[in-house]
Order: sequence, then C-alpha cells, then structure tokens
Amino acid sequence: MTTEQKSEKKRASKMTGATSTPTLHTELLIDGQLVIGEGLAEPIINPASGETLVTIAEASIEQVEAAVAAAHRAFTHWSRTTPAQRATALLAIANAIEKRADQLSRLEALNCGKPLHLARQDDIPATADVFRFFAGAVRCQQGQLAGEYVPGHTSLVRRDPVGVVASIAPWNYPLMMAAWKIAPALAAGNTLIFKPSEHTPLSILALAPALAEILPPGVINILCGGGDSVGSQLVGHPRVRMVSLTGDIVTGQKILQTAARTLKRTHLELGGKAPVIVCNDADIDAVVQGVRTHGYYNAGQDCTAACRIYAQAGIHDRLVSELGEAVASLRFARKRDQDNEIPPLISSRQRDRVASFVERALGQPHIERVTGAAVHSGAGFYYQPTLLAGCKQQDEIVQREVFGPVVTVTRFDDLAQAVDWANDSEYGLASSVWTQNLDKAMQVAARLQYGCTWINTHFMLASEMPHGGLKRSGYGKDLSSDSLQDYSVVRHIMARHGTDF
Repeated sequence: MTTEQKSEKKRASKMTGATSTPTLHTELLIDGQLVIGEGLAEPIINPASGETLVTIAEASIEQVEAAVAAAHRAFTHWSRTTPAQRATALLAIANAIEKRADQLSRLEALNCGKPLHLARQDDIPATADVFRFFAGAVRCQQGQLAGEYVPGHTSLVRRDPVGVVASIAPWNYPLMMAAWKIAPALAAGNTLIFKPSEHTPLSILALAPALAEILPPGVINILCGGGDSVGSQLVGHPRVRMVSLTGDIVTGQKILQTAARTLKRTHLELGGKAPVIVCNDADIDAVVQGVRTHGYYNAGQDCTAACRIYAQAGIHDRLVSELGEAVASLRFARKRDQDNEIPPLISSRQRDRVASFVERALGQPHIERVTGAAVHSGAGFYYQPTLLAGCKQQDEIVQREVFGPVVTVTRFDDLAQAVDWANDSEYGLASSVWTQNLDKAMQVAARLQYGCTWINTHFMLASEMPHGGLKRSGYGKDLSSDSLQDYSVVRHIMARHGTDF
C-alpha cells in the first residue's frame, strides 16, 4: 500500500469517528484459500469523504471456475452432514462475528460511511443473531408424516439441499445481507459462492479468514467483482443450481433471463416502495418519531423504508408540519460520530440519482418542498433529508423507488382509497398502517398486498419472521424457517414391501 493510500485511510477513519483504521483485507476466498483476485482492480470508496480506501482486484474467469468447482466438490460431503454438525459451524461463525465486532463495525462504517455507533449497535448484533437463529432452526424442521398412502408401499418425504448456490448481495447492509444469504443456504446443506457488492466488500473479506477456519474447503467461496463480469458468470454457470439476489427489478429481470437457460432456481428480493397509511385517529407523535427514524434510517437506502405516506385529511396538515420539523433536525456529516444519525449515499452516482428524482418532483407545481431537497455542500455523498408534500398518486416520486432520504406525503379522505393507492404499485415488500383502532388496522392489513405490514410501527425485523415481497418486489423469503424451505427441495421416497405377516 502506498503512502498516499495510507493517508487517505487515516482521513477516512476520522470522517466516521474511528480512532484507528482496521486492517483492510483484499483477498478472495476460493476452496479454503485466501487469494488475490486476478481481474480488474476497482477502488473502494469511503462515501463519507469520497476518498479511496483501497483497491481490490475482482475474480478472473478462471477464478470463478475454480470457485464453482470447489463448491461442487464440497457439496458431496457438506450435503450429508447432520443438522447438528451444520448448526455447530453456524454458531462458530456467530462467535467469530461477535469476537471481531469492533473491527467489523469499523469496516462497515468506513465502507458505507455509516455512523460507527450505529454499525456497532445495529448491524453487527443483527448479523450474529441470524447465524444463531439458523443454527437452531435447522435442528427443528418439521414435515409431512411418513405412512402408507398406497397399499403395500411406505412413503416418506425428505427435504434436501439444492446444490451450489450463487448469492449476490447489495451494498446497503453489507455484512447483515451476507448473513441473510449465507446462513440459510449453509444450514440447508448447500455450498455457496458469495459475491458482495463491488462497492462494499470489506467486512465480508475481513471475516473470510475465520470462515476458512470454521468451514471445510469449498463450502463457502467469496468472489469480488461487478455484476456484468463475475455476477453474470455465476448466474450462467451450469453447475450453479440456484441464484439468490437482493437488488433492483432490472437486475432481477436480467438474472431470470439468464437463469432460465439452465432452469436454475431463483430467490429474488427486488426492492420496495413502502406505503405508510396514517389515519385520523393515529398517535401523531408516534408517527412523526416513527417516520423520522424509519423513513430516513441508513439515509433511506433500505427497501422497507417508510417513504410513501398517505395522510388522512383530518391530520394531514399537522403531520406535515410536525414531521417537517423533525426531519429538518436529523443530524449528518458532523465531526463527532455520536452526533450523526444518518450516513451519506453510497456513491456520487446514487446521490445524483436521488437529486434528479427530487428535482423532477419539484418541477410539478402541486408538490411542495417541506424541508431538504439539496445536495450537502461539504465532503462526502450526503443528500439532505427531504420531505415533499402535495404529492399525487400518479407522480413519479410516489411510484418509483428513490432509495434515498426522501419521503412523500399524499392526502386522502376515504380509507378505502388510501388502501387502493397503497396497492397501486409495482412493489409489494413492506407497508404500515397507523391507527388506534385495532379492528380497523387488522382489516387494512388484510387488504394490503405486501409481504409485511406493521401496525403502529415500521421497519421492525426479527430473525424468526419471514421477510420477502409480492409482485415485482420478487419472491422467496429471507429470515425465518421459511427461508430454509427456499434453499432446499422436497423429495418423495417410496418403498414397496411384502404382504402383511
């Protein structure tokens, strides 16, 4: 590493409040060995400063082939391990994460620009918990009863692993998204090639040496690279039996087209545009605090973000006024880490994309800027937390996923109309309804076409509960025992036996 790169890392660590720069691992993991990539070298940027942390070479075509071959070989043994053996490995991974919590949280902060205290408080414990949950869940699976469903024949049902799984993760929660993909796939008995986002590979690469010690060679392989290079090779590879993606709709469509050629299984989480229905009888203080937190957490770079508010006429003006004040108070780009509540956008490209959405929205005469709506003038890829009122159902800013710190408010009179508007979206991942009438809340929740509906809260996740979407938000479940089913296949075994004795 050059002197210039070292000085860049020191400046980047100051931006996130880190007192020392953790070691930046650049090696890929292939067949149990840590190796340097042989492909194109890409810079890894700290979004809080815009400075380069390090460059990492992506996997070459030959290295992708080697990783798939290693996973294919390892599957023979790993798929025949017992649930208890796989659970032991997952618990060891959870321990390794907790042991390295400070290092991993600093890497998340550097690589994503996140406030360090939030990465340490939220991301790392949640990551370890996912591995612990699946360690227990794989030992508690249930299935159909064996029996004689045809005279003279005994049937039983097995649930077996799919094979080699290629998992492609996003950049918004690098290590936690890795856990969501790695833990259930390994628990179900699959072997894995994991590709982190090319923007945020640092935390999973730092964990790679521990994974190499815990798991047999080839069970997990970690490859860096872009979607058009490494990702496309994995999706098209004939020995890859399943592809799991968290990403956008366009990427999901490309993966489906390629996967169809070899009839691969796919597991897709493709974003969202979460409606937030606020009724006249809602606790407005709770709504304001909830949206301030869960509409802007991680700078809105979350597919479940509370970003599309439908406010009933009786409380609309008060909600807009109080929420505007609350959003304007969000702290970011402060020198002291503890003072920051939200991070920058992941890249200048993403920041400019968000800015263009807002600019087009404000070009509509009926849309009002309540607060924000500007690029931050200092260093880093920050965008001001933004609240827009007066938005209409057909507006682009209401219909499309912005993936930034932008929340819209649309007025409604009739609750049935609000539910119809909420469902009038290509997305179907997450939603919430706010009312002090539980009967009303349950009726609305039953009608909303979303994988998750929260009542009087938003953005609460539990490892025990399924997370996944409807419509163009994709299919398949992350978290919960339902995820184990997505990463396994049902098989029927029938044995013919002799006459009764």
